Amino acid sequence: MLYSKLPNTGTTIFTTMTQMAQQFGAINLAQGFPEFSPAGDLLDLVYKHLLLGNNQYTPMAGHYPLREAISSKISRLYGQEYDPETEITITAGATQALFTAIGTIVQEGDEVIVFEPAYDSYTPAIKLNGGTPVYIQLLAPDFNIDWEKVKRAITARTKLIILNSPHNPTGSVLSPEDLVTLAKIVSGTRIYLLSDEAYEHIIFDGLKHCSLAGNAQLRSRSFVVASLGKTYHATGWRMGYIVAPKAEMTEFRKIHQFTVFNSNAPIQFALAEFLNREYEYQNLPDFYQAKRDLFCNLLKDSSFKFTPASGSFFQSMDFSALTDLSDKAFVEWLVKEVGVAAIPYSAFYHQKTELQYVRFCFAKSDETLYRAAEKLHIVMNK
Repeated sequence: MLYSKLPNTGTTIFTTMTQMAQQFGAINLAQGFPEFSPAGDLLDLVYKHLLLGNNQYTPMAGHYPLREAISSKISRLYGQEYDPETEITITAGATQALFTAIGTIVQEGDEVIVFEPAYDSYTPAIKLNGGTPVYIQLLAPDFNIDWEKVKRAITARTKLIILNSPHNPTGSVLSPEDLVTLAKIVSGTRIYLLSDEAYEHIIFDGLKHCSLAGNAQLRSRSFVVASLGKTYHATGWRMGYIVAPKAEMTEFRKIHQFTVFNSNAPIQFALAEFLNREYEYQNLPDFYQAKRDLFCNLLKDSSFKFTPASGSFFQSMDFSALTDLSDKAFVEWLVKEVGVAAIPYSAFYHQKTELQYVRFCFAKSDETLYRAAEKLHIVMNK
Protein backbone atom coordinates (compact mmCIF):
# COMPACT_ATOMS: atom_id res chain seq x y z
CA MET A 1 0.00 0.00 0.00
CA LEU A 2 1.31 3.43 -0.97
CA TYR A 3 2.03 5.72 1.99
CA SER A 4 0.56 9.18 1.43
CA LYS A 5 2.85 12.15 1.95
CA LEU A 6 -0.23 14.39 2.16
CA PRO A 7 -2.81 12.18 3.91
CA ASN A 8 -5.16 15.03 4.76
CA THR A 9 -5.06 16.68 1.35
CA GLY A 10 -7.79 16.11 -1.20
CA THR A 11 -8.55 17.59 -4.60
CA THR A 12 -8.07 21.34 -4.64
CA ILE A 13 -11.23 23.40 -4.07
CA PHE A 14 -10.69 25.20 -7.39
CA THR A 15 -11.01 21.96 -9.33
CA THR A 16 -13.98 20.89 -7.21
CA MET A 17 -15.95 24.09 -7.71
CA THR A 18 -15.20 24.26 -11.43
CA GLN A 19 -16.46 20.70 -11.80
CA MET A 20 -19.61 21.61 -9.88
CA ALA A 21 -20.11 24.70 -12.05
CA GLN A 22 -19.94 22.50 -15.13
CA GLN A 23 -22.20 19.85 -13.61
CA PHE A 24 -24.94 22.32 -12.67
CA GLY A 25 -24.50 24.75 -15.55
CA ALA A 26 -23.50 27.56 -13.17
CA ILE A 27 -21.56 30.73 -13.96
CA ASN A 28 -18.01 30.05 -12.80
CA LEU A 29 -16.83 32.93 -10.62
CA ALA A 30 -14.85 30.43 -8.55
CA GLN A 31 -11.62 29.51 -10.33
CA GLY A 32 -9.37 32.47 -11.07
CA PHE A 33 -9.05 32.63 -14.82
CA PRO A 34 -9.91 35.55 -17.15
CA GLU A 35 -12.77 35.15 -19.59
CA PHE A 36 -11.04 37.14 -22.32
CA SER A 37 -8.24 36.33 -24.76
CA PRO A 38 -4.66 37.58 -24.79
CA ALA A 39 -3.88 40.53 -27.05
CA GLY A 40 -4.06 39.71 -30.75
CA ASP A 41 -0.52 40.99 -31.28
CA LEU A 42 0.77 38.56 -28.67
CA LEU A 43 -1.06 35.64 -30.28
CA ASP A 44 0.43 36.65 -33.62
CA LEU A 45 3.91 36.57 -32.09
CA VAL A 46 3.31 33.08 -30.66
CA TYR A 47 2.17 31.91 -34.10
CA LYS A 48 5.20 33.53 -35.71
CA HIS A 49 7.62 31.70 -33.45
CA LEU A 50 5.82 28.41 -33.92
CA LEU A 51 6.34 28.77 -37.67
CA LEU A 52 9.94 29.94 -37.24
CA GLY A 53 10.69 26.64 -35.54
CA ASN A 54 11.34 27.95 -32.03
CA ASN A 55 9.78 24.80 -30.61
CA GLN A 56 12.72 23.10 -28.92
CA TYR A 57 14.29 23.45 -25.48
CA THR A 58 15.33 26.88 -24.34
CA PRO A 59 18.19 27.17 -21.85
CA MET A 60 17.17 25.72 -18.49
CA ALA A 61 16.88 29.17 -16.92
CA GLY A 62 14.71 30.39 -19.77
CA HIS A 63 15.02 32.24 -23.09
CA TYR A 64 17.70 34.85 -22.43
CA PRO A 65 16.01 37.78 -24.24
CA LEU A 66 12.92 37.20 -22.08
CA ARG A 67 15.06 37.30 -18.94
CA GLU A 68 16.60 40.54 -20.23
CA ALA A 69 13.13 42.01 -20.80
CA ILE A 70 12.11 41.06 -17.25
CA SER A 71 15.27 42.62 -15.84
CA SER A 72 14.50 45.85 -17.71
CA LYS A 73 10.89 45.83 -16.47
CA ILE A 74 11.95 45.40 -12.82
CA SER A 75 14.48 48.20 -13.20
CA ARG A 76 11.87 50.54 -14.67
CA LEU A 77 9.15 49.74 -12.14
CA TYR A 78 11.04 49.08 -8.94
CA GLY A 79 14.48 50.67 -9.37
CA GLN A 80 16.49 47.52 -8.68
CA GLU A 81 18.81 45.64 -11.02
CA TYR A 82 18.62 41.85 -11.44
CA ASP A 83 21.20 40.05 -13.57
CA PRO A 84 19.30 38.13 -16.27
CA GLU A 85 22.08 35.57 -16.44
CA THR A 86 22.23 34.61 -12.77
CA GLU A 87 19.21 36.06 -10.93
CA ILE A 88 16.14 35.44 -13.11
CA THR A 89 14.56 32.10 -14.02
CA ILE A 90 11.51 31.47 -16.21
CA THR A 91 9.11 28.93 -14.68
CA ALA A 92 6.07 26.88 -15.67
CA GLY A 93 3.73 29.28 -13.92
CA ALA A 94 3.89 30.96 -10.53
CA THR A 95 2.81 27.83 -8.63
CA GLN A 96 5.83 25.89 -9.88
CA ALA A 97 8.09 28.77 -8.91
CA LEU A 98 6.58 28.85 -5.41
CA PHE A 99 6.86 25.07 -4.99
CA THR A 100 10.47 24.98 -6.16
CA ALA A 101 11.45 27.97 -4.04
CA ILE A 102 10.00 26.36 -0.92
CA GLY A 103 11.87 23.18 -1.80
CA THR A 104 15.06 25.21 -2.17
CA ILE A 105 14.75 26.97 1.20
CA VAL A 106 12.98 24.62 3.58
CA GLN A 107 14.64 21.63 5.22
CA GLU A 108 13.56 19.14 7.87
CA GLY A 109 12.59 20.90 11.08
CA ASP A 110 12.40 24.42 9.67
CA GLU A 111 9.46 26.66 10.55
CA VAL A 112 7.67 28.74 7.92
CA ILE A 113 5.34 31.62 8.75
CA VAL A 114 2.17 31.51 6.65
CA PHE A 115 -0.53 34.18 6.74
CA GLU A 116 -4.10 32.89 6.60
CA PRO A 117 -6.24 32.95 4.59
CA ALA A 118 -3.46 31.57 2.38
CA TYR A 119 -3.27 30.34 -1.19
CA ASP A 120 -3.61 26.59 -0.92
CA SER A 121 -0.29 25.52 -2.47
CA TYR A 122 1.94 26.92 0.28
CA THR A 123 1.32 24.49 3.12
CA PRO A 124 1.59 21.24 1.09
CA ALA A 125 4.95 22.36 -0.29
CA ILE A 126 6.19 23.18 3.20
CA LYS A 127 5.14 19.80 4.57
CA LEU A 128 6.55 17.85 1.63
CA ASN A 129 9.94 19.39 2.40
CA GLY A 130 9.83 18.54 6.10
CA GLY A 131 8.94 22.02 7.30
CA THR A 132 6.38 23.10 9.87
CA PRO A 133 3.87 25.82 8.97
CA VAL A 134 3.34 28.47 11.64
CA TYR A 135 0.01 30.15 10.97
CA ILE A 136 -0.80 33.80 11.65
CA GLN A 137 -4.30 35.07 10.96
CA LEU A 138 -4.77 38.22 8.91
CA LEU A 139 -7.05 40.73 10.61
CA ALA A 140 -10.56 40.85 9.12
CA PRO A 141 -12.25 42.76 7.60
CA ASP A 142 -9.24 44.52 6.02
CA PHE A 143 -7.01 41.44 6.31
CA ASN A 144 -3.89 43.32 7.33
CA ILE A 145 -0.85 41.75 8.98
CA ASP A 146 -0.48 42.00 12.76
CA TRP A 147 3.27 42.52 12.91
CA GLU A 148 3.40 42.08 16.69
CA LYS A 149 2.12 38.53 16.19
CA VAL A 150 4.86 38.01 13.60
CA LYS A 151 7.52 39.09 16.08
CA ARG A 152 6.16 36.69 18.69
CA ALA A 153 5.98 33.81 16.20
CA ILE A 154 9.65 33.96 15.20
CA THR A 155 11.88 31.34 16.80
CA ALA A 156 15.38 29.99 16.23
CA ARG A 157 13.80 27.56 13.76
CA THR A 158 12.08 30.19 11.60
CA LYS A 159 13.53 29.82 8.10
CA LEU A 160 11.01 31.50 5.85
CA ILE A 161 8.13 34.00 5.79
CA ILE A 162 5.71 33.74 2.86
CA LEU A 163 4.02 36.94 1.72
CA ASN A 164 1.37 37.50 -0.94
CA SER A 165 0.47 40.91 -2.39
CA PRO A 166 -1.90 41.67 -3.99
CA HIS A 167 -3.41 38.98 -1.84
CA ASN A 168 -5.40 35.95 -2.92
CA PRO A 169 -8.16 35.63 -1.74
CA THR A 170 -8.68 38.88 0.19
CA GLY A 171 -7.49 41.47 -2.34
CA SER A 172 -5.47 43.32 0.33
CA VAL A 173 -2.06 44.79 -0.52
CA LEU A 174 1.15 45.47 1.36
CA SER A 175 1.94 49.11 2.09
CA PRO A 176 5.35 50.84 2.17
CA GLU A 177 5.01 50.87 5.97
CA ASP A 178 4.55 47.09 5.95
CA LEU A 179 7.87 46.63 4.15
CA VAL A 180 9.64 48.96 6.58
CA THR A 181 8.31 46.96 9.52
CA LEU A 182 9.17 43.65 7.85
CA ALA A 183 12.73 44.83 7.20
CA LYS A 184 13.16 45.70 10.88
CA ILE A 185 11.81 42.32 11.99
CA VAL A 186 14.12 40.22 9.80
CA SER A 187 17.20 42.43 10.17
CA GLY A 188 20.01 40.47 11.79
CA THR A 189 18.28 37.12 11.20
CA ARG A 190 18.83 34.38 8.63
CA ILE A 191 15.16 34.34 7.65
CA TYR A 192 14.32 34.18 3.95
CA LEU A 193 11.28 35.79 2.34
CA LEU A 194 9.15 34.33 -0.43
CA SER A 195 6.89 36.92 -2.04
CA ASP A 196 4.00 35.73 -4.23
CA GLU A 197 3.33 38.70 -6.53
CA ALA A 198 1.30 37.00 -9.23
CA TYR A 199 -1.10 39.96 -9.39
CA GLU A 200 1.57 42.68 -9.26
CA HIS A 201 -0.02 44.74 -12.07
CA ILE A 202 -3.61 44.40 -10.86
CA ILE A 203 -3.87 47.04 -8.16
CA PHE A 204 -6.49 49.74 -7.72
CA ASP A 205 -7.46 53.18 -6.45
CA GLY A 206 -4.12 54.76 -7.32
CA LEU A 207 -2.15 52.45 -5.03
CA LYS A 208 1.36 51.38 -5.99
CA HIS A 209 2.53 47.79 -5.84
CA CYS A 210 5.16 47.37 -3.12
CA SER A 211 7.39 44.63 -4.50
CA LEU A 212 10.05 43.02 -2.38
CA ALA A 213 12.13 43.09 -5.56
CA GLY A 214 12.16 46.88 -5.25
CA ASN A 215 13.23 47.05 -1.63
CA ALA A 216 16.98 47.39 -1.22
CA GLN A 217 16.88 46.11 2.38
CA LEU A 218 14.81 43.02 1.60
CA ARG A 219 15.92 41.89 -1.86
CA SER A 220 19.08 40.20 -0.55
CA ARG A 221 16.94 37.61 1.30
CA SER A 222 13.92 37.50 -1.04
CA PHE A 223 12.62 35.13 -3.69
CA VAL A 224 10.02 37.08 -5.69
CA VAL A 225 7.52 35.25 -7.91
CA ALA A 226 5.45 36.77 -10.73
CA SER A 227 2.94 35.46 -13.27
CA LEU A 228 3.05 36.36 -16.94
CA GLY A 229 -0.11 34.30 -17.43
CA LYS A 230 -2.07 36.55 -15.05
CA THR A 231 -0.65 39.69 -16.64
CA TYR A 232 -1.52 38.72 -20.22
CA HIS A 233 -4.88 36.91 -19.72
CA ALA A 234 -3.27 33.54 -20.49
CA THR A 235 -3.31 31.47 -17.31
CA GLY A 236 -3.31 28.23 -19.30
CA TRP A 237 0.08 29.00 -20.76
CA ARG A 238 1.61 28.35 -17.30
CA MET A 239 4.24 31.05 -17.68
CA GLY A 240 5.87 32.72 -14.70
CA TYR A 241 9.23 33.75 -13.38
CA ILE A 242 11.21 34.13 -10.17
CA VAL A 243 13.99 36.52 -9.18
CA ALA A 244 16.47 36.07 -6.35
CA PRO A 245 20.11 36.87 -5.50
CA LYS A 246 22.73 34.88 -7.40
CA ALA A 247 23.65 32.39 -4.67
CA GLU A 248 20.01 31.60 -3.87
CA MET A 249 19.08 31.36 -7.55
CA THR A 250 21.91 28.88 -8.10
CA GLU A 251 20.29 26.58 -5.53
CA PHE A 252 16.81 27.18 -6.98
CA ARG A 253 17.98 26.09 -10.45
CA LYS A 254 19.45 22.86 -9.08
CA ILE A 255 15.88 21.78 -8.28
CA HIS A 256 14.16 23.56 -11.18
CA GLN A 257 16.23 21.60 -13.73
CA PHE A 258 14.86 18.30 -12.45
CA THR A 259 11.22 19.34 -12.25
CA VAL A 260 10.34 21.07 -15.53
CA PHE A 261 13.82 21.98 -16.90
CA ASN A 262 12.31 24.73 -19.03
CA SER A 263 8.97 26.30 -19.96
CA ASN A 264 7.07 26.55 -23.24
CA ALA A 265 9.58 27.76 -25.85
CA PRO A 266 7.54 29.61 -28.52
CA ILE A 267 5.59 31.49 -25.85
CA GLN A 268 8.85 32.56 -24.21
CA PHE A 269 10.09 33.85 -27.57
CA ALA A 270 6.84 35.75 -28.11
CA LEU A 271 6.84 37.28 -24.64
CA ALA A 272 10.44 38.41 -25.05
CA GLU A 273 9.24 40.68 -27.86
CA PHE A 274 5.98 41.66 -26.20
CA LEU A 275 7.05 42.40 -22.63
CA ASN A 276 8.55 45.79 -23.36
CA ARG A 277 5.18 47.11 -24.52
CA GLU A 278 4.58 48.79 -21.20
CA TYR A 279 1.07 49.93 -22.03
CA GLU A 280 -0.09 46.32 -22.05
CA TYR A 281 0.37 45.99 -18.28
CA GLN A 282 0.06 49.68 -17.43
CA ASN A 283 -3.57 49.48 -18.56
CA LEU A 284 -4.39 46.54 -16.28
CA PRO A 285 -5.28 48.54 -13.14
CA ASP A 286 -7.93 50.60 -14.94
CA PHE A 287 -9.21 47.57 -16.87
CA TYR A 288 -9.70 45.41 -13.78
CA GLN A 289 -10.83 48.25 -11.52
CA ALA A 290 -13.72 48.79 -13.91
CA LYS A 291 -14.61 45.09 -13.52
CA ARG A 292 -14.34 45.32 -9.74
CA ASP A 293 -16.46 48.45 -9.61
CA LEU A 294 -19.14 46.97 -11.84
CA PHE A 295 -19.37 43.80 -9.77
CA CYS A 296 -19.42 45.68 -6.46
CA ASN A 297 -22.00 48.17 -7.70
CA LEU A 298 -24.25 45.33 -8.84
CA LEU A 299 -24.16 43.90 -5.31
CA LYS A 300 -23.98 47.10 -3.26
CA ASP A 301 -27.64 46.93 -2.21
CA SER A 302 -27.47 43.26 -1.32
CA SER A 303 -27.06 41.73 2.11
CA PHE A 304 -23.44 40.91 1.34
CA LYS A 305 -20.95 42.95 3.35
CA PHE A 306 -17.68 43.80 1.63
CA THR A 307 -14.82 46.22 1.16
CA PRO A 308 -13.80 46.61 -2.49
CA ALA A 309 -10.58 44.71 -3.20
CA SER A 310 -7.40 46.78 -3.41
CA GLY A 311 -5.81 44.37 -5.85
CA SER A 312 -6.03 40.99 -7.66
CA PHE A 313 -9.12 40.01 -9.66
CA PHE A 314 -11.02 38.62 -6.67
CA GLN A 315 -13.73 40.15 -4.54
CA SER A 316 -14.42 38.68 -1.11
CA MET A 317 -17.85 38.97 0.47
CA ASP A 318 -19.17 38.35 3.97
CA PHE A 319 -22.51 36.53 3.80
CA SER A 320 -23.12 36.30 7.56
CA ALA A 321 -26.21 38.54 7.32
CA LEU A 322 -27.82 36.07 4.91
CA THR A 323 -27.62 32.70 6.58
CA ASP A 324 -26.04 30.60 9.33
CA LEU A 325 -24.78 28.09 6.76
CA SER A 326 -21.08 27.28 6.74
CA ASP A 327 -19.19 28.70 3.79
CA LYS A 328 -18.90 25.24 2.19
CA ALA A 329 -22.63 24.64 2.47
CA PHE A 330 -23.32 28.15 1.19
CA VAL A 331 -21.23 27.77 -1.98
CA GLU A 332 -22.84 24.41 -2.67
CA TRP A 333 -26.26 26.08 -2.38
CA LEU A 334 -25.10 28.93 -4.62
CA VAL A 335 -23.92 26.65 -7.39
CA LYS A 336 -26.87 24.25 -7.25
CA GLU A 337 -29.80 26.58 -6.55
CA VAL A 338 -28.62 30.00 -7.72
CA GLY A 339 -26.30 29.04 -10.57
CA VAL A 340 -23.17 30.92 -9.52
CA ALA A 341 -19.94 29.25 -8.36
CA ALA A 342 -17.69 30.81 -5.69
CA ILE A 343 -14.85 29.66 -3.43
CA PRO A 344 -15.40 29.23 0.34
CA TYR A 345 -12.86 30.95 2.56
CA SER A 346 -12.36 27.79 4.61
CA ALA A 347 -10.31 26.44 1.68
CA PHE A 348 -7.64 28.99 2.60
CA TYR A 349 -7.35 27.94 6.27
CA HIS A 350 -5.68 24.90 7.82
CA GLN A 351 -8.47 24.40 10.34
CA LYS A 352 -12.09 25.39 10.85
CA THR A 353 -12.81 29.10 10.64
CA GLU A 354 -15.92 30.90 11.81
CA LEU A 355 -15.63 33.48 9.03
CA GLN A 356 -18.57 33.40 6.62
CA TYR A 357 -16.76 34.66 3.54
CA VAL A 358 -16.72 33.62 -0.10
CA ARG A 359 -14.46 34.70 -2.96
CA PHE A 360 -15.75 35.67 -6.40
CA CYS A 361 -13.55 36.15 -9.49
CA PHE A 362 -14.52 39.25 -11.48
CA ALA A 363 -12.09 38.67 -14.37
CA LYS A 364 -15.08 38.12 -16.62
CA SER A 365 -16.92 39.93 -19.37
CA ASP A 366 -19.43 42.57 -18.33
CA GLU A 367 -22.16 40.34 -19.71
CA THR A 368 -21.09 37.48 -17.44
CA LEU A 369 -20.99 39.77 -14.40
CA TYR A 370 -24.47 41.10 -15.17
CA ARG A 371 -25.81 37.56 -15.60
CA ALA A 372 -24.20 36.47 -12.33
CA ALA A 373 -25.71 39.44 -10.51
CA GLU A 374 -29.10 38.66 -11.98
CA LYS A 375 -28.88 35.11 -10.66
CA LEU A 376 -27.71 36.39 -7.30
CA HIS A 377 -30.96 38.36 -6.91
CA ILE A 378 -32.12 35.41 -4.84
CA VAL A 379 -29.46 36.36 -2.32
CA MET A 380 -29.65 40.10 -2.88
CA ASN A 381 -33.33 40.37 -2.06
CA LYS A 382 -33.13 38.50 1.25
